[in-house]
Amino acid sequence: MNSDKIKLYGTLAIGFIAAVLEFLFRLPNYAQLLISVLGLLLALIMFVDMIKVLKSGNFGIDLLAITAIVATIVLGQYWAGWIVLLMLTGGDTLEEFAANKAKSELKSLLDNTPSKAHLITAKGIEDRDIDEIRVGDSLLIRPKEQVPVDGIVFEGTSEIDESSLTGESAPVTVQKGTYVMSGSINGDNPFKIKAEKIAADSEYQAIVKLVKESETHPAHFVRLADRYAVPFTLIAYLIAGIAWYVSKDPIRIAQVLVVASPCPLILAAPIAFVSGMSRTSRNGIIVKSGTALEKLNAARTVAFDKTGTITMGKLVVDDFQVKNGFSERQVLSYAASLEQNSSHVMAKAIVDYAVQNEVGFVNASNLKEVTAEGIQGEIAGHVVKVGQGKFVTTEIVDEVKGSGVYVSIDDKYAGVYSLLDQIRPEAKSTIQELKNFGIENILMISGDKKEATEMVASKVGITKYFPVSLPKDKVKIINGLDKKYHPTVMVGDGVNDAPALALADVGIAMGYKGANAASESADAVILQDDLSKVSTAVKIAHDTMKVAKEAVLIGIFICIALMIVAAFGLIPTIIGAMLQEVVDTVAILYALRARSDKL
Repeated sequence: MNSDKIKLYGTLAIGFIAAVLEFLFRLPNYAQLLISVLGLLLALIMFVDMIKVLKSGNFGIDLLAITAIVATIVLGQYWAGWIVLLMLTGGDTLEEFAANKAKSELKSLLDNTPSKAHLITAKGIEDRDIDEIRVGDSLLIRPKEQVPVDGIVFEGTSEIDESSLTGESAPVTVQKGTYVMSGSINGDNPFKIKAEKIAADSEYQAIVKLVKESETHPAHFVRLADRYAVPFTLIAYLIAGIAWYVSKDPIRIAQVLVVASPCPLILAAPIAFVSGMSRTSRNGIIVKSGTALEKLNAARTVAFDKTGTITMGKLVVDDFQVKNGFSERQVLSYAASLEQNSSHVMAKAIVDYAVQNEVGFVNASNLKEVTAEGIQGEIAGHVVKVGQGKFVTTEIVDEVKGSGVYVSIDDKYAGVYSLLDQIRPEAKSTIQELKNFGIENILMISGDKKEATEMVASKVGITKYFPVSLPKDKVKIINGLDKKYHPTVMVGDGVNDAPALALADVGIAMGYKGANAASESADAVILQDDLSKVSTAVKIAHDTMKVAKEAVLIGIFICIALMIVAAFGLIPTIIGAMLQEVVDTVAILYALRARSDKL
């Protein structure tokens, strides 16, 4: 049992025994003595806890509550003192319950961590601890079980649930060649995978690590919220002092202070931030700290990597031109017939383009692939080459806006493909949404050449772009931004983005299907293959900060109003003690609004 619950149960026990003494045995002096001694003892314990808070650099609002307890007991209002004590300990317990409820979505990841794997061996199926699984091991995934490590399906077809990883509720079909992430839940059919990563490096463990980090980083705003306690405490003491001076009645001190001890009230801010982090988790985003949410709310600059972030990281044919009088369908057919034998990333784009245009494939022989140059072979008695211009022909070839892939037939220049990275369909709307949030300084930093970078930037609405940028260049660009453009946000997906992600005030990694190097350097990780989650994270940050401030200020202003009323002697001490905790409870429940997607 934690200390908050012990204090609450102790207070309840004191009240029960005191009530029996006063109302059953008619011994009010003994009841007053019991409440006074044990109440002051608990107040002393709280005072010691408050000193520890002060030593950590934060102001303890508990000072008002402790003063209220001591004042009511010293002035003979011992039942009011007991109510303050009860509401104080009860409020702390409520705050703990609320915080735990807000963390429930984050904790679900930790609670469901895979622990066992079914290893396929020569002797049959053996259950092993997932830490014993090595890259290349063959594993059986049974119906309704979790995938223990990241792997590639080599046998079987099924549907899996990736919602705990990506936030996407729709089932995902897996078959031979499909990459599956650890932590996914299998459907009704068994399938087999080849382990691609050990457990410690797999996607689920990477996310678990992020969740653990998110629970250990307090938000800077929480410390700012504590600073509200300083003027609030001074106002409370000032009102109590004036009320006592004018009325000449020391009871007024107790009446004012019992409505001015909002201990759980200032805790509304961290509850709001934990609630906001819970909301991001439900939306497929892991945010490591409340501080990251605060900085996202105040962001002045968002810098994007291009490949794999603004774009899909998937090359497609943007244009095709036939040359020297060759038949277009012949060139398309010959090129695709060679490229279907290549594993190069550009080859798939050329094959897909032929399929889209319903071009038939033909048999090719004497195939030979030259690394970084291209592929050649014989088709219907002709020598066909596909690849770099200087590889396929000695003729002068055309420059294209994208990556050029050239085709020759019998060494004669026959055609050229222009390949471009496909822009994410949600990229333009995401950029516009960020501008709507007031973020005007939006950059794109790419290692690609100027023409390709400029074209992508113009299509998505980005006016500032930096082509041909190595990792060190990305760091220089982020580091060189003027102070007026801070806080800065960097969004990337690969190892080359990791240094810039770490340097930016907030690094956001597109962590879909395991960009672990980027994820480890980032402050937030998007678990879905969806760039719009960047603007979603900013919106949640705005909503969370708004709710946090409102929760704190609502409680403070209501308490000040009650203190002014109490200063005129219009609120009895016992009633004031009850009203004060009602205000605290309202503030905490208001802070929980940050969990809602309907803000």
